[in-house]
Amino acid sequence: MRKILAALAAAVMLTGLSAAVPAAAQAAPPVFRDGNGLTVVKQPEWVKDSDRTFTFTVRSEQVARYSVLPGQVSGEHVIMVTLPEGYDSSGGTRYPVQYHLHGHPDYPNTPMNQLMFESSTTGGVPLITVAPNGSGRGWYTNWVNPPASIGQQNWQNFHLDQVIPFVDANLRTIASRDARAISGHSMGGFGAFHYAETRPELFGYVGAFSGGLDLLNQAQRAAVVGTTQLPGSGSPTVPADAIFGVPVWPLDTVWNAKSPAQHVGSLRGMGVAMYTGNGGNLTENPAQAVVEKVARDTNLVTRDHLAAAGIPHTFIDYGDGSTWAEGCNGKHAQPACLVADMKHFVGLLMGSLTHP
Repeated sequence: MRKILAALAAAVMLTGLSAAVPAAAQAAPPVFRDGNGLTVVKQPEWVKDSDRTFTFTVRSEQVARYSVLPGQVSGEHVIMVTLPEGYDSSGGTRYPVQYHLHGHPDYPNTPMNQLMFESSTTGGVPLITVAPNGSGRGWYTNWVNPPASIGQQNWQNFHLDQVIPFVDANLRTIASRDARAISGHSMGGFGAFHYAETRPELFGYVGAFSGGLDLLNQAQRAAVVGTTQLPGSGSPTVPADAIFGVPVWPLDTVWNAKSPAQHVGSLRGMGVAMYTGNGGNLTENPAQAVVEKVARDTNLVTRDHLAAAGIPHTFIDYGDGSTWAEGCNGKHAQPACLVADMKHFVGLLMGSLTHP
């Protein structure tokens, strides 16, 4: 069982992607001020070779320490932002914002995220994209039993009560539900749906790219438990019941309550989109194929609940990826698939969100 957990959890990683934060010699990015419970540790710096994407770093008492991946400093949260072309900090134009949540175990400031954000907003698309730190195993929730070694892990409070108003206070945003979206990949897809269902007054659109949306699915539940145990998900490791509590009936009430697939009612009136492949050829990278197959199963359950509730939604099941995008093979964390997902999703946003 431990080997299965390890394979499921480890395969969620976007292999070979690393953070890129060196500053380039362009005009200065915006300056941020402390507020909304966040302390600015590092002011915005352009990501290399970009004049639209920058990173900055904050601290929050909601997640004062956390399990770190290589290169991270516990308690310091890197956030990456891509501005629309022509953004002017002193201008009068304001923009909608898309918050995008990374997968497990990953960083917000990867070349892959930068590619997704910039390629989907070229040609004057008026959209700000924000990618906050979610840790290798944060799972975008307030943990039930955080260990003393790292203390409270209130990721939901950090993102929804602090990061969102902080961004609105420091960038030229349209600070309203009708101009705000949330999306995510894999673990981040779970987070996007969980946040949208928990705080529907914040978001006008939600999207999941191969999201793990059904915590009643035993393979998905095993993958979550696996992330708590794997050193590759962050150091230190944490107890199996740290995030959602005990994963076994009859003590699994939090798992059931926070499973997005079964609680879609609050998404009524919101734009909803899901993207998934089927894993493609199982003989090629079988671990990534199996993880995508599990993600697809959780999306199908979510789709059925949305349909039963009469909630309009977009469901893109691109199978082995051959007709979705060049280079897409239908597997989990496949860059060509994710870029195509993001471009399609941003098109939906521009047809729905308030924007210039």
